[in-house]
Amino acid sequence: MDFLSDVLKSIHLEGAVFLNAEFTAPWCVRGDSGMAMYKDRLAAAEHMVFFHFLTAGSCKVRLNSTGEVLEVSAGDLLLFAQDDRHLLGSDLQIAPLGEAGTGSPQVIDDPEFIQIRYGGGGAPTRFVCGYLLCSRSMCRPLFEALPRMLRIPIGDGQASALLRELLQAGVRESLATRPGTASTLAKLAELMFVEAMRRYVESLPPDRNGWLAGLRDAHIGRALALLHAEPGKPWTVDELAREVALSRSVLAERFTDVVGESPMQYLMRWRLALAAQMLRSGKEAVTRIAERSGYESGAAFNRAFKREFGMPPAEWRRSAGP
Repeated sequence: MDFLSDVLKSIHLEGAVFLNAEFTAPWCVRGDSGMAMYKDRLAAAEHMVFFHFLTAGSCKVRLNSTGEVLEVSAGDLLLFAQDDRHLLGSDLQIAPLGEAGTGSPQVIDDPEFIQIRYGGGGAPTRFVCGYLLCSRSMCRPLFEALPRMLRIPIGDGQASALLRELLQAGVRESLATRPGTASTLAKLAELMFVEAMRRYVESLPPDRNGWLAGLRDAHIGRALALLHAEPGKPWTVDELAREVALSRSVLAERFTDVVGESPMQYLMRWRLALAAQMLRSGKEAVTRIAERSGYESGAAFNRAFKREFGMPPAEWRRSAGP
């Protein structure tokens, strides 16, 4: 079974591809568009995952927070799980675009898609950029499992060719402002992310632990998929073990070793994440959400929610704003 897809379905990703860029050497640009630049279109989104897919050429990228530098080339997908500021360029020592004396890019800007050309006229590098939006609480296990800057070598094979063709189709649709463009670009962004996660999971060493490593394990992946698919079910470790064809003790030990917490602890945190989403997206009574989250009393739900999110449910709902 495709446990990765099963689990990703439950965390409700939304996305878009919004930038088609061509830079010619020498060049350097800041990669800090993120939530601030697009907050008007992101509504109540809590978290952004930013990506670049290189379609031609090569460049270097440096993560501002750590100083880590990667070299990337055509067919590479760069993923920033925390929307970190970064520098991209053929030469990271020159002044980035936007500083005094760097000149102005050629920009074709419309409400949904930006085309930009900039640089010194040398060797070209082309890439397409996009983002994914999601609830921070619902994606917590995924974010904790990913490095802040991730390079996924999609390569020159069939998968890379398909992604390039789809992105090119998305670019053409954006330029033509055809009906359904926004939906198409959102699906492309999701496709990029799923392909990145698939490649990353496949690249993990056999002894690697963590949430994504758990998805690769046939038994733990099945258990995670079941908990995400039916979080309201009154699960016990015994029942979950029967579903994944393991003994209770083996499942409990393996799940804790790989994921980092017991099956019931994981289920509790997943239910609280869903409760947080319900509190912000609807008007259902807190007591009803507590019941749906498996709590027999509102007081117990309040205590658990405050431990997880640092504030009571009612305050969490108010913090989302109108």
